[in-house]
Formats: sequence, C-alpha cells, structure tokens
Amino acid sequence: MLAIQAARAGGPEVLEVVDIPVPTPGPGQILLRQEAIGLNFIDTYFRSGLYPAKFPVVLGQEGAGVVEAIGEGVTRFQVGDRAGFGLGGMGSYAEALLLREDKAVKLPDGIDARTAAAALLKGMTAEFLIRRCFPIAAGDAVLIHAAAGGVGLILSQWAHSLGALVIGTTSSDAKAALAKANGCDHVIRYDQGDFAPQVRELTDGAGVRVVYDGVGKTTLEGSLSSLARRGMLVTFGNASGPAPAVEPLRLSRGGSLFLTRPTLADYVTTAEELDDSAGAVFAQILSGAVKIEIGAEFALKDARAAHEALEARQTTGSTLLIP
Repeated sequence: MLAIQAARAGGPEVLEVVDIPVPTPGPGQILLRQEAIGLNFIDTYFRSGLYPAKFPVVLGQEGAGVVEAIGEGVTRFQVGDRAGFGLGGMGSYAEALLLREDKAVKLPDGIDARTAAAALLKGMTAEFLIRRCFPIAAGDAVLIHAAAGGVGLILSQWAHSLGALVIGTTSSDAKAALAKANGCDHVIRYDQGDFAPQVRELTDGAGVRVVYDGVGKTTLEGSLSSLARRGMLVTFGNASGPAPAVEPLRLSRGGSLFLTRPTLADYVTTAEELDDSAGAVFAQILSGAVKIEIGAEFALKDARAAHEALEARQTTGSTLLIP
C-alpha cells in the first residue's frame, strides 16, 4: 500500500512515497482503511526533528475511514464500522494503518470521514483548551492566535457559542475575513505591528482573561502583555518556533499571570476521556455551533506539497490528504 515516509529529519524534501505491506492487527488492534487523513502542524515538528522520532517514519496522527479487520480481544469495534482517530500514534500518512482500539472512536451519523479527519485532532485540541485547560464563560474576553487556522477556527466558533468576546489574530486580509465569519468579534493583523496595545484598546484597557497561542516564538511576549490581571497564557503550539523561556518575575510583573504549556495527549489518557472529548466535538458540529472549514485537499502522494503550503502559511482551516 502507498505511504509517505520521512527518511530523515529535515524539510518537506525528506518526504518520500513508499510501498509498504498492509499490516495485520494484533490483540487489541484494528486495521483502518482510510478515506481521509488530517494534516497538522505537529506533523512538521516530527518531520523536522523538533519532536523526537525514529527515522525513517511514516508521519501523521489523524484520519478516518472504515474498520477492515480486528485483532483478538477487540470489543469497541466490528469490521465495517466507521471510525476516526486524532491521536493514535504515528503512521496515518498511509492507505491503511493499525490502531489500538482505545485510540479510535466511532463516527456518529451525520459525521463523514472527511469531516472527522479534518476535525478530530484539531477539535479535541480546541475542546480541552476551552473546556478543561482554561474553561471560558459568557462575557470573558479571549485572544486566539492564528484564528483562521484549523484549531483557531474551531476555537473561535466554540468560544463565540459560549458568549465570549473573541479577538483573533491573522496574517492577511483574506484570513481576517474568514476569522470574522467564524466567531471572531474583532480581528488584528499581527504581521502589521504590536497586537498587545490593540487588545488593550478593544478591552477598555483590561486585557483578556486567556490567550490561546499556537504560534509560539513570535507571539509569546505580546500574548503576556495582552493578559488581564490573573490571566492565563495557554501556549500549545510552535508554528513560528518554540516559545522562549519566561522568567517567573515576568508573570508577577504582568499581574500575577499564569502560564501553561499543555498537550492533547495528557487530556485524553483513557478511552473514556477520548470518547468524551470526541463526543463534545461531534456535538458542536452536529448542533451547527462549529462548522469545519476544509481549506484544501491534496492527494496522499503529494504530501510534500501539502507540507510546503502549511509551513508557508498558505492554508486556512483544515487540510486533508486523500488516499
């Protein structure tokens, strides 16, 4: 079967098309024949070597399709079930892959494979950020960086549905328009100057209760400067590079601020947590509160071009690879 492998750490040029055998599920595993695969920034972190991986490696952590075979002892799935995953370990850049049954979820009626592959990892990231890491409430002012990206669009819509004042940042007029159409009350072009003073102006000088920052290096200081007293900076991604170290006294001077660097894996540690998180995402989609924007689709064999577009910030919403 066709798969995309990173031969070594590096740029998109290290991605190569390979032919690998279709695996056989062992105890507790399912074989998922994929219909759509999610592309995520975390894939570029593993490819580049920012996150550790054993090369050569088939990248990818998100996808959806149909269960083609099950291993001994599997109880959560039967052959023919529609299933998806958003944090199943590496290997989704392939026509089929093995998953532990407790790392996959059944797709409800009304959620097709493309939607699931575009929504699960990003949606569960938004879910734990907005419901469990820093739960927001009606009237809260929040700042969401990269608001036109895959996670950003979901976060913005979800926060808006909860009654928050949503301020988003983007890097182009087209992305700003997309963010405004998907829950942002205000949008700031962070490529056109310091965004923190604009956040203060939009909040009558108070600042925001929380910043959800998936950009990292280039936005960290401005994010801290945008927070209200006792506000929290949730830095969850490295799109511009890893965020720099922060002196504890910087948090004190900013108004007794909080800083956390969470990962999705620590919020879906059991099958029950996984089902609850995915279920909340599906509920938001099915209710119409969150719409999943699929900005682009690439053939699986063209994964290199997809990575190039993602890192050049030429994508909006979710990007899919289609086997």
